[in-house]
Amino acid sequence: MNNKDLREDNTINNAEDLGNTQFFTVETYKEITVKSTLALVYEALTEKGYNPVNQIVGYIMSGDPTYITSHKSARSRIMKVERDELVEELLNEYIRNQNLDTRGNP
Repeated sequence: MNNKDLREDNTINNAEDLGNTQFFTVETYKEITVKSTLALVYEALTEKGYNPVNQIVGYIMSGDPTYITSHKSARSRIMKVERDELVEELLNEYIRNQNLDTRGNP
């Protein structure tokens, strides 16, 4: 089976699953990477005199990496993380800090 056959098979399998609910799970190692990336970017922006919240929001909303300084390689590091993963991590931290998660998830 070649790569083309694999893509075609995946497309057929995905089409058959359209009636079912898909579950999305986040792997723990990604969370650590996202957390450390956000910490590094926040620190680098602060050291350069920027408002880190405004700059990170600008990056997440636009996808424009020039919102992030290249100091401490923050720009190249944040570009390795998907923007939706950044939003997910920020939202998860907010929910944990506000004690809003009633499902008992850590």
